[in-house]
Order: sequence, then structure tokens, then C-alpha cells
Amino acid sequence: MKQFNNFIAGRWSAPDGGAYFENRNPANPSDVIGEFPLSGRAEVARAVESARRGFEAWRRWPAPARGDVLKRVGDIMTSRKEEIADAMTREMGKPLVETRGDVQEGIDTAYYASSEGRRLFGHTVPSELRNKWAMSFRRPIGVAGIICPFNFPLAIPTWKMFPALVCGNACVFKPAEDVPHTGTILVEILLEAGLPPEVIQLVHGMGETAGAAIVEHPDIPLISFTGSTETGRIVGETCGRMHKRLSLEMGGKNAQIVLDDADLDLALEGALWGAFGTTGQRCTATSRLILQSGIHDEFVGMLLAKTRSLKLGDGRKAGTDVGPLINEASRKKVERYVDIGVEDGADMLCGGRRAEEAGDGYFFQPTIFARVEPDHRIAQEEIFGPVLSVIRVRTVDEAFAVNNSVRYGLSSSVYTGSVNVAFRALNELDNGITYVNAPTIGAEAHLPFGGVKQTGNGHREGGWEVYEFYSETKVGYVDFSGTLQRAQIDNYAGSPT
Repeated sequence: MKQFNNFIAGRWSAPDGGAYFENRNPANPSDVIGEFPLSGRAEVARAVESARRGFEAWRRWPAPARGDVLKRVGDIMTSRKEEIADAMTREMGKPLVETRGDVQEGIDTAYYASSEGRRLFGHTVPSELRNKWAMSFRRPIGVAGIICPFNFPLAIPTWKMFPALVCGNACVFKPAEDVPHTGTILVEILLEAGLPPEVIQLVHGMGETAGAAIVEHPDIPLISFTGSTETGRIVGETCGRMHKRLSLEMGGKNAQIVLDDADLDLALEGALWGAFGTTGQRCTATSRLILQSGIHDEFVGMLLAKTRSLKLGDGRKAGTDVGPLINEASRKKVERYVDIGVEDGADMLCGGRRAEEAGDGYFFQPTIFARVEPDHRIAQEEIFGPVLSVIRVRTVDEAFAVNNSVRYGLSSSVYTGSVNVAFRALNELDNGITYVNAPTIGAEAHLPFGGVKQTGNGHREGGWEVYEFYSETKVGYVDFSGTLQRAQIDNYAGSPT
């Protein structure tokens, strides 16, 4: 069995206590990918000490030169795309068609980040005083703690690390314990591309130990975390107490609305992809399907027929539509919510049990509930699995109200032939992202990503906004008048005398 190590202080090193954990293929748990370090506070402390040295050197690189490193990262990922996708599917389970997309999103993010090295804009503005110049510009912050989930093992770390690096920060990176191999591959690529070794630190381990040590370390001034809302609350409390800059990306309970005037075939494709792509393990997954009464029965019939035809299995085998859940704990959680849906009186139309016919992995049948009320737990709480709740509504206003009735606000979708309703949806659906005639999943690397309410804390991943999170604004004044000019005193220059 292969043993992997942390990357700390410019070298690959074993954990201090010599303890490792196993990384297994969720489609075939007897397939052990390798052993990875069980790290703790000592390893994180060394990583931070090294990252601070790396930061002091890296911040002095011109931002376009930092971008050039990310350009090479994109080139390497492009040349190794199939290999990385195969490793990711083995480790995480989703089909190759999805992991290829995961790699492509990392490639797109690398190329976008490389160009942003030439676009870290500030502002120049007129001074209120004569012979004085006023401007703002962006500066790096320091060491960034990067804590990532399992569902996008390559894409999400790139969303976080690439902007942080282009802005001139160093990173301490902890991948989810379910996908440590992909995290290792990414760090290897960064080093191959020429990133100075002390700028990136890789610390494997559990969230409650290594992750907590990163969040609590006093010399990590900014944290980017993606995970559950409950864990995000704990991270937020710690960072607030320690005055850290924090970006939280947390849960979702996303709805696809299908109205009476929708293209039903198009909406059907969107519902299947949104609900059961990545086995429902996306924060943007479609977990609620809001159907207007005029098309409800017809659409449910179409959806059932297509759902029952989905093929479950190993994502590395041709023809697989839906892979396994990430681990046994996740499968048990889905089972609990299926029981809750039945107890609350919803009609389970298909699925609802382990898909043992698909293999020895953590497979679960795609599950659809009808007659779900908006306040049912399966319509309110994040399940993170292949469970779809169908809710019947009469009007557009009711559909919008049901969409907005949850504590999350990440993604939403509306299928309609009305341009007026489409623009109403953009304005009125209480989400960070709204799609028109497209599913709730499908973010693009060059646009901001994130949500409102308990989905996040106001920051965005991706696009141009994330570069503001990873940098500080500094203002500079240059007075070349040769005299003392006192701003904020009653001597405003006004019009020329």
C-alpha cells in the first residue's frame, strides 16, 4: 500500500506521530488508494512558519509573474486531464464525464487567474486639494488557510488557491479527508509549474484536528472554508473572535421551478442533471422541484420514467450515469432522510433504498418524493444525496414564495417561456445565482459564485470579486504642493481664485 505525505517547508514529510488514514474508492471500498497523514497542530504550526517565509518572498514577485506560474499550471493540467479525471473518479466516485469537467474548471480557473495578474486594479481619483495625487491599490494579506470539501476535489481548491496566489499570498491547504489524493496531485502540479516551495503547504488530516488547527492559528489572517452550515458556524465564531478575514461557502436547498409554459423536455433534462448529477452531492444540487399544477402530473410521469432508466455503477465504466455516495456515513444520512420523508406523509415514487445491485460501493437509488409540503423536513434541510422533493404550486407567486421559504439561498432555476417571468425571477428569487431555462448547477469560472442567507457570509468564490477577498485595499496620497495642506480641515480648495 502506497503511503503519501504532507508537503511542509519545501519537502514531503511524514506526520509527527506516524499515524495515517486509508483513502478508499467509494465505488469499491476494498480498493485502497493509499494511506495519508493524520496531521495535527504540530504539522500545521510548521506549515505556517514556512508559509510566512514563502509569503515574504512571493509577495515581492510582480503580479503578472505570479500569473505566469498559474498559466503553466493550466498547461500541465490540460496535458494530464484524463489521468487526473481517472484518479479523481477512483477517489470520489462521480463519473468520468463529471471529473473531466472538474479538471476543466480547474484549467479555466488557472487561465483566468493568470490573466488577473495583470488586472489587480486600483483607482486613481482627484484630490480635493491642489497639487496632490490620490489613489488606491491592492496588496496581499499573508498566509491563507484553505479548507475544502470532497465533492469537487480539484475545482474548489483552484477557486480558492489560484486567486490567493495571484494576489501574492501563501497557502496552507487541507483537502477533505475523503479526497486527499487529488489534493496531492494539485500540489505536485503547482510545484512543477514553478511555484516557490514554501508558498504552498499541504497538510492532510481530519477537520476536527488539522482543519481546526488551521482555523485557530494566530498567524493565518484569512480563511476560506467550504462545508456544512453547522461547521461554518463554528469556523465563523472562531474567526470572528480572532479578527480573521473569512469566506464561508456552506449549504444549499436549491429549487428548480417548472411553469405551465415551460419546454418540458428541456426542463426534464435539467431536473435529472441537477438532482442526480454528482449523486446529489453538490451544494447547488436540485433538491426541490416546484411544479405548476397544469404540468405537474405529466412532468412527474416523464421524470419517473427517465429516473428509473439511470444506470448506477463505477464512474470509470462506460455507461454509468450515477456513481456512489462518498462514504457509508453519507449513505446512512440519506437513508434517515428517506425515513423522515415517509414519516411526514410524502409519497415515495421511486428509489428509497441502497442500490446493492450496482456493486459493493456506497450506492443509493435516485429517489423522488411527491406530495411534499414546503415545510416538510426533506424540503427544508440539506440532504446532500440523490433525493428530490416535488412540490405542487398553483401560481408563479406561490412558486417564488416556496423557493424563498428555506434558510439557504445559493442557487435557483426557472423554466418558462415568458421573458417577463424570467426577469421577475432574477429579481425576486432570493438566491445568489438564478438560472433561466437551465438547471441549478453549472457555474462558470469567470463569474462570482456564492449565496445569501445561511449559504454564506457575503463573499464570493470565482470571478473578479474573489480577488478583493484575497487582497487588501491600500490608499496612497502624494502631495507635491511643497506646502502643508490640511485635508478634513475647513480649507477645501473649491474653485480657482
